[in-house]
Amino acid sequence: MSSVVKEMLKRKVTNIGNSSGITIPQEVIKHLNLNKGDEVRFILEEDGKVALKKHEPVNYDAIEGIDQEFVDGVKDLMENYHTTLRNLKDR
Repeated sequence: MSSVVKEMLKRKVTNIGNSSGITIPQEVIKHLNLNKGDEVRFILEEDGKVALKKHEPVNYDAIEGIDQEFVDGVKDLMENYHTTLRNLKDR
């Protein structure tokens, strides 16, 4: 599954306190509809690519029959098997 590149932006890694970091270009903030305080997720691909996505929390309270144990199990599954599940999707 390939995607079309709309625009390529470049940033340098800089020092932020005792850490290293990058700033997010305004174009990316607008593209992802990010606001201050929003969480983002970095998805590390096996081929070396990194995807950045806005985290959209799910309101599990609105879904009947879902308890915290189930939610924790699904989160664990996704965190540990994300790449495997993505590869299965592409078959």
